[in-house]
Formats: sequence, C-alpha cells, structure tokens
Amino acid sequence: MSKTISIDPITRIEGHARITLTVGDDGGVEDCRFHVTQFRGFEAFCVGRPLEEMPALTARTCGICPVSHLLASAKACDELLAVRIPPAAVALRRLLNYAQIVQSHALSFFHLSSPDLLLGMDADPSVRHLFGVAEKFPVVARDGIALRKFGQQVIERLGGKRVHPAWVVPGGVSRPMDAEDHEAIRAEIPAMIEAAQRNLNIMESLIDKFEPEINAFACFPSLFLGLKTPAGNLEHYDGPLRIVDADRKIVVDDIASPNYAEFIAEAVENDSYLKSPFFKPLGYDNGMYRVGPLARLNLADACGTPLADEVLPRFRKLVPHGAVLSSFHFHIARLIEIVHCLERMQQLLDDPVILNPRVRAIAGPNAHDGVGISEAPRGTLIHHYRIDDQGRITWVNMIIATGNNNLAMNRGILQAAKTFVKKDKIEDGALNRIEAVIRCYDPCLSCSTHALGGMPMEITLEDRGGNLLDRRTRRGI
Repeated sequence: MSKTISIDPITRIEGHARITLTVGDDGGVEDCRFHVTQFRGFEAFCVGRPLEEMPALTARTCGICPVSHLLASAKACDELLAVRIPPAAVALRRLLNYAQIVQSHALSFFHLSSPDLLLGMDADPSVRHLFGVAEKFPVVARDGIALRKFGQQVIERLGGKRVHPAWVVPGGVSRPMDAEDHEAIRAEIPAMIEAAQRNLNIMESLIDKFEPEINAFACFPSLFLGLKTPAGNLEHYDGPLRIVDADRKIVVDDIASPNYAEFIAEAVENDSYLKSPFFKPLGYDNGMYRVGPLARLNLADACGTPLADEVLPRFRKLVPHGAVLSSFHFHIARLIEIVHCLERMQQLLDDPVILNPRVRAIAGPNAHDGVGISEAPRGTLIHHYRIDDQGRITWVNMIIATGNNNLAMNRGILQAAKTFVKKDKIEDGALNRIEAVIRCYDPCLSCSTHALGGMPMEITLEDRGGNLLDRRTRRGI
C-alpha cells in the first residue's frame, strides 16, 4: 500500500507552502508535489486603477523584491505612454535594480542557505541558522549582514525608503540623484566587492563536500530563460529574451518584450495557487524551463564585467560540457551575480550622466498595450497591462520569477525525495534536503501568488487511499 508524506511548513522561504510525497509499496517515493497554499490576486484588483498608480501598487505584491515589481511595472507603463525615458533615469533605475539584487541575494545565501552549507545539512536544527553561522563563522555572517545592509541603504538613498519606495514612476524616476548619496555609495563599493569575493571563494571551496546534493537537487536537463544584452552578455534590466537548452545551445534568441506570449504560456494545477509557465512550442509536459541566477549565467555569453568574467570560466567548469544543470549551483551563481552587480554599480556611478537632473518624460496614454520585463533576483519578471482611452487598467497579467521555476521545483523535490527519503519515515536530514531544494530557487511565494502571509511548511505522508501516515510541520522562521 502506498503512503504519502507531507512537509508543512517549508522553512527558510518566503510564503506558505507544503510538499506531499507519495510512497509506493516498496517504500520508495513514487511522486512528489509542491503546493503553494495562499492567494491574493493582484491581477484582479488592479483593474480600474489609473496606469500612473501601477508601479507603486504592484510593488506591494512583495516586501522582499518590491523594486523588481516597480521596474517591470514602470517599463510596462513607459510603453503605454510611448515615451523614451531620459538616460539618467535609465542609469538610476539600473542602479536601484542592482542594489535590489545584491540585498536579496545576500538574504538568500547568507541568512537562509549558509547554515546548510557551512554547518551541514544534518546539523542540529536548533543551531542550523544564521546565529549558528555567526558563532562559528563570524566573518561570513558579518559579510552577509553588510552586503544586505548596503543594498538596502542604496535603495533608501535613491527611493526614500528601503521597502516599497515610490521613486520609480512611468516615464523615469521622480527625482534626480543627490551628489552626497552618489559619493557615499561609491565609497562603500570596494569593501562590498571584497566581501562578495571572499565568500565566493569560500563557496567554491565547499563544492566537493556536497556531491550527493549536487546530483539530486534538481539536476536534470531543462531550458533556461532570461534577458541578455544585445551582445549576449548578462543583463538584469532591459534587452531581449533568450532561451537556451541543456547544452547551452540557443533555442530562441532576441525575443522582444511584446512577443513574450508567443513563447510562454501558463498552466494551472488543482493543488496549488502557483501557476506553471512553460515554453509554448514544446507544450506543458516538455516545456519546463528555469530562470534566475543559474539560468542567467547559463544563457549569457559573458558577464561583461572584469571580476565576474574572471570567475565565470570556473563556474562553467562545474560540469564537463553544456549548461550547469544542478540547482544546487544557484548558490554560487548568486555570489557571482553579487560581484557583477557591484561592478556595474561602480561603472554607473563613474558615469557623469547619472547626476543629470533630467530624469522623467511626461506624457499621457498613447498605447493600449504595454509589456515590461526585468530580471528580479529570482528570475525573469513580466508585467503586461492593457488600458482604455482614459488610461485605466482593463487587464493585467503578471508572470513572476518563482512561477517560472514551478515545474522545475516540482521535478527537483521529486528527485531529492527519491534519493534521500527512506521507507515511511521522514528523517530530519531528508526533510532538510527536500526543503533545501526549494531554497536553491529562493522562492517568493507571496509574490508569485500575489498573496499575503508568513512562512509555514508541512510535509505529509499518505497511502494511495489518502490515509495520513506521517506529518512533519514547522513554523516559519
């Protein structure tokens, strides 16, 4: 008789979720499902609002990555206004986005995942947290806090506050950069680059200790999707989309933002509020793709900044050929991106255009359809709006980074469960490893379902008849 294991709540993620494992007669895992159990529905209640409100309104989708929504929304609104925003505004938006990626990647790597990486997947849960890291690896903990603080302070300096700044607006930004803030940010970047490089070296030194996890944490062929520069380099704010396969061969290139729906469709499952986007030409069953730092490094020809490009060949050598497939390597990809983002911030601040006072183009509605795409820390973020003649929203579609990874997360936890769950009991090490697969993607579940909530997680074990055999529940931390 088969059984079902339920993990509820999943810990060290943002949002409500549980995992259900079905175990067969032989004690092996037959199936696994990741259920996102919350819903709020931004796409519905944005209807009827004036387009000018959309960036600040949709930023409330998430308290972790509001800047990402600000940017994607503002870019969609730029299209509705049919304006070309000033160069200074482009530079400032990019600067804000890089700060957002630095602080969010620091949160994911240092606060949520470093306990597993530094203390061990099987460490006592009572010490397997950031405070445990701080006790044994104080420099790492301080670096993580400093990097996140730096990113948040840049957001505050530019936008006026660290969470939900309303500074990014349709047509540009609401005010130019202050010269004092400009110099303060520039002064801090060298120390932040040093901290990021130090921890990148530490992460590279740990790789060999996690061979079982590397081979079982969503290590399989897939497509990879993300933005790229016109030259094919790493991009986070603008540019066309590229899709590559598991061999890093280009499947589709130079997809313009308005044409995204020709290649991306969304499916809905009965057991989760999280939608499942897929590559439309291959269909739902075969069109799985991944987004985020791992995908961006797989599809880029180069990073385009000196220090990140020095380490990119080492990242490529994690596999004999083709794309880096294991989602375990999201961790090292985040650290490479932190280095790259800090370098790009320095380049932007060295360009005098960033202090130009012309930062906004003013216009009324000039188009009925607008698409904005940017790279959130977790991956490709799409905002698509339609308006009436008065500029009121009539339709909204938001494809969130975490949703883009939904099919891969489900397949990944099944792979990990088959490797680490034995018979009808969930040992803590197996439980943590299944959760750790999800943490590789750093999912933002409130964001991806547009929902409000905390961070609980549950895993249940059931037989084929639906009878509960075992349950592990942990409140979010």
